[in-house]
Amino acid sequence: MKLRFLLLSLFFSVAMFAQNGTVTGTILDKEFNNEPLPFANIIIKGTKQGTSTDENGKYSITLKPGSYTLVIGYLGYETKEIPFTIKANEKKVINYTLEASGVQLQDVEIVHIVSKEKESALLLEQQKAVEIKQSIGAEEISKKGISDVAAAVAKTSGISKQEGSSDIYVRGLGDRYNSTTLNGLPLPSNNPSTKNISLDIFSTDIVEYIGIDKTYNYKNYGDFAGANVDIVSKTYKGSGMIEVGTGTGFNSNAMSQDKFYLQDGPNFHGFSNEPIPNNPLAAYNFTTSWDKQATTPVNGSFYLRGGDSYNIGSSKLSFFVNASFDNGFNYKEGVRRGSVNTQAIAVKDFYRKAYEYSTGSNAMANINLKINNNNNIKFNSMFINSTSQKHEEFSGILDAFGPAQNGGGFVRRSTFDRTFLLINQLLGEHKFGERLVFDWGVSYNKMTNIIPDRMQNTIIPFTWDDPNSRLVASDVNQSDNHRYYQEMSDDEVAGNFTLSYKFGKKDDNSYKGKFIAGYSGRYKDINFDATQINLFVTRSLFASQPTVDLNYLDGYFNQTNLDAGFFSLRTFRGNVTNPNALKPQNYNGQQIISAGYGAVEYQFTPKLFVIGAFRTEFIIQDIFYDTSLKSGKTLFDTMEYMPSITAKYEVNEKQNIKFAASKTYTLPQFKERAPFLYEEVGQSYIGNPFLYNSTDYNFDLKWEMFPKNGEVLSFTGFAKYIQNPINQVTIASATNDISWVNSGDKAVGLGIEGEWRKNIISIENNTTGEKTNLGFGLNVSYLITNQDLNSEKVVSENPGMNVDFTNSDSRLTGASDLLINSDISFNREFKKDKSLTATLAGGYFSDRIYALGVTGKGDLVDSDVFTLDFILKFNLSKNIGIGFSAKNLTDPTIERKQDIQNVVVDSYKKGRNFGLSVKYSF
Repeated sequence: MKLRFLLLSLFFSVAMFAQNGTVTGTILDKEFNNEPLPFANIIIKGTKQGTSTDENGKYSITLKPGSYTLVIGYLGYETKEIPFTIKANEKKVINYTLEASGVQLQDVEIVHIVSKEKESALLLEQQKAVEIKQSIGAEEISKKGISDVAAAVAKTSGISKQEGSSDIYVRGLGDRYNSTTLNGLPLPSNNPSTKNISLDIFSTDIVEYIGIDKTYNYKNYGDFAGANVDIVSKTYKGSGMIEVGTGTGFNSNAMSQDKFYLQDGPNFHGFSNEPIPNNPLAAYNFTTSWDKQATTPVNGSFYLRGGDSYNIGSSKLSFFVNASFDNGFNYKEGVRRGSVNTQAIAVKDFYRKAYEYSTGSNAMANINLKINNNNNIKFNSMFINSTSQKHEEFSGILDAFGPAQNGGGFVRRSTFDRTFLLINQLLGEHKFGERLVFDWGVSYNKMTNIIPDRMQNTIIPFTWDDPNSRLVASDVNQSDNHRYYQEMSDDEVAGNFTLSYKFGKKDDNSYKGKFIAGYSGRYKDINFDATQINLFVTRSLFASQPTVDLNYLDGYFNQTNLDAGFFSLRTFRGNVTNPNALKPQNYNGQQIISAGYGAVEYQFTPKLFVIGAFRTEFIIQDIFYDTSLKSGKTLFDTMEYMPSITAKYEVNEKQNIKFAASKTYTLPQFKERAPFLYEEVGQSYIGNPFLYNSTDYNFDLKWEMFPKNGEVLSFTGFAKYIQNPINQVTIASATNDISWVNSGDKAVGLGIEGEWRKNIISIENNTTGEKTNLGFGLNVSYLITNQDLNSEKVVSENPGMNVDFTNSDSRLTGASDLLINSDISFNREFKKDKSLTATLAGGYFSDRIYALGVTGKGDLVDSDVFTLDFILKFNLSKNIGIGFSAKNLTDPTIERKQDIQNVVVDSYKKGRNFGLSVKYSF
C-alpha cells in the first residue's frame, strides 16, 4: 500500500512538472544603443519567484499554468509590469527594452557600469557559467577595506598569503603553480625569484573584479596547477564624474619607536635610482651615507579618478582615468636564527630590528569605443611604480664557532627595491551575425626592477669570543661589507585570438552548442645584471684596524681609511687593475610559448552542459649566463599537450553540480635554472641548470546552491597529482646554499572547500527608500598533501649536487591543512543619499612547511595565524564619504620553527594598522 502511494505521488509530481510552462526573453538597454542589459531583476509579482538577466540580458523562469504579471526592474530605470498568461508546456517569450527613469542620467549610468562589481552580479555569473568560477568584486573589496589585489585574493576560499612576501598559496600550491593575467593577457614578474608579478603592487582602485580560476581553462597558458588570477580593470560608460580622496594612518609598532630609521638615498615618493658611481674601484666615490636617517612614520594616501562618455553618431566613446599614491611604515623585531644544526645549535643567532617603508604609485587610462552593437574596441594603459625600503639591524652571535661566537656581532643591511611597470593592451570583440564572434587582444609590457645601492655592514668584536671588546669591521668574508646594484628587465609581447561559432539553434533562439578555435602566444625577453662592490677589510692590518662606531659608519668607510689601506674596493672579478672588474654578473634569455587550442561547448539536455577542449603549446626557454660561478648557456624546449573537460548539471534553477578535469605542466623559472649566487643575511641561493618541468593532473567536483539573490552555499572536492615536483631545498655545501630540484616522483593533494554567503537581515522601507542589510560570509578549506622525497633521484639527475632529505616524504611546502575566512557586514541606507557600512573580517591558516629539512635537520615550519580587521564607511551625502579602518587587531606572533630540533628561527609581530580616509565626488 505504501509503495503504491509513493508511486502515485511520484507519477502526479512528474505529471505536474511536465505541465509547467516557461517564460523567457531578453532585456535590452535603450540608453546604450539597445545592447543587452545584464543583472536586471525579473520578478513574478505577488510571488517569491524571480531571477536576474545573465550577461547577455537573457532570463528564464518556470511557472505553473495561470495568469501572472512580470516585473522588470533595474536601479535608475523605469520599472515595467507586463501581464501574461501561460499554458501547460508553453514557452512564452517576453522581450523588453528598458528606459532610464526621470533621475539624472549620470546616476543611472554609474550604477550600470559598476553592476559587475557587485557580489550579487558575480554570483549570478558564477551560477550561469559552465566553468567552476570564483570572483571577488569591487563592492566586496570596498566593504572589507582591502587596498591591494594580493590581500583581496587571500579573502577567497582555499587561498592564503605568505607572511613577509607577496606570494599566494592556492590549495597548498605556491607561486610556481599559479599564473597572473590582466584582462586575460599575461603579466611579467617583477622579481627574479618569482614566476608571477607581486599582486600587492596593484591597487584595488583600478579593479572592477578579480576572477580566480582554480580549474584549468583552455584559454589560459598551461603552466598551471593552482590558480589563474585575472585582474579585470575598470571601464566607464557614464556621464562626467570626478572623485578625489585622501587618507592617513599609522602602524602601532612603527609609531612606538623613538626614532624610525631608513637608509640614505631613496626619496619619499619612491621615484629614485642611485647609480653606480663613476670609477667606484679607483677611489671612494660613493655619495650616499652609510648612516641611517630618521623620519616620521605616518602613512598617507591620495587618489584622483574621473570618467566621461560621448555619443558619436551611433557609436559611444568612453574613458576612465585613475591616479593614486599611497605609502606605509612598519616595524618588526624579534629573533632571527640561521643554520640550526642537528644538535639544535644556531650557527647564527641574532635579534633583528627591521624598519620598513613602502610606496605605490598607480596611473591608469581606459578608452572604450563601442562602434555599434557588433563591434567594440578597448585600450588600456597602466603605469605602476612600487617600492619597498627595508633597513635591518641584526645583533648577536655571528658564528657560533667563529667571530662574535658569544655575541657582540652586528650586521646592518639597507635595501631599496623598486619596480616600474608599463602595461599597454588593445582588445576587441566583433560579432558577424548572431553566430560568429571574433575576440582578440594584444599587449606590450615593459617591466624594470632595480635594487640600487644596497648597503651591508658586518661588525665584529676585536676579540671574537669577547662581546665586550672594541668593534671592528669584519675581515672574514670579502662580501661582509658591500654595495650592491641590480637591474632586471622583462619585456613581453603577447596576443590572444579566439573565433567562436554557435550551432544548433533552438526554439527560443538560443543555441545548443559552440565551436571555439584560437591561438595565443607570448614572447618574453629577460635580462639580469648585478654588480657588487665589496669593501674588503685588509686581514694583514686587522690588529691595527680602527674602532667602528655603529652610529657613525661613515667615520670608517671613507677615502682616508681607503688610502690608509684598512680596506680595498673590488668585485668578484678583482680590483681596479682588472679592466673587466666592473663587468656585471649577468644572465639573459628568452621564453617563447606558441599555443593553439580548440573546444566544443554543447548542451546535451536542458540540464547538462559540457565543454571538451584540447590545447597544445610549444615552449622554448633559453638562458645565457656569465656569473661568479660559471659562464655558459642552458637550452630548453618542449611540446606540451593538454586535454580538459568541464561539465555542469543543473539540478534545478538554484542548484548546479560541476566537474572539471585537466592535464597541465609546471615550468622551472629563469632564476631557478641560472647558476647565479643570491646572497641574503644568513642565507644564499643558487640556480640549478638541470631542472625540468613537472606534469600536473587536476580534478574538481563542485555542488553549489543559490538560495536567493546574493547568496550561495557550495562545496568543492578537489585532487592534484604532480609528477616530478619541484622544491626548494638546502644542498650539502660549506655554506648550506639553497637550490631547486625535482625532489621526487610524485606529489598528491586532496581537499574540500566550502563557501557560504547569507543575508541574515534584509529590510526595505518602500515609503522612505531606506534599506537595512546584515550579511555573513564564510569559506573553509581543508587540505591533505603528500610528496615523496628521493635523495638518490636528486643526486643522479643533478651532477655535482648532493641532497640528503631528512624525511622520505612530506607535505607540500606552503600547504596549510586548514584555511578559514569569515566576515559579517552591516549596511544601512538612509534618506538623502546617506549610508553606513561596517564590516568585521577575520582569517585563519594552520601551520605550513616553508622549506624541507635535510641531513637530519627538521623542516622549517610557519606557525598558524589568526587575523581580524574592522572597516567602517559612512557616506554623509551623495558627494562626501569618510572611512575608518583598524587592521590586524589580534596582532599575532609570526613564528617559524625548525621542527625536529624545535628551535624558533624567526619571530616577530607586524603591529596594528589604523587609518582614516575622506573622499569627495562631483
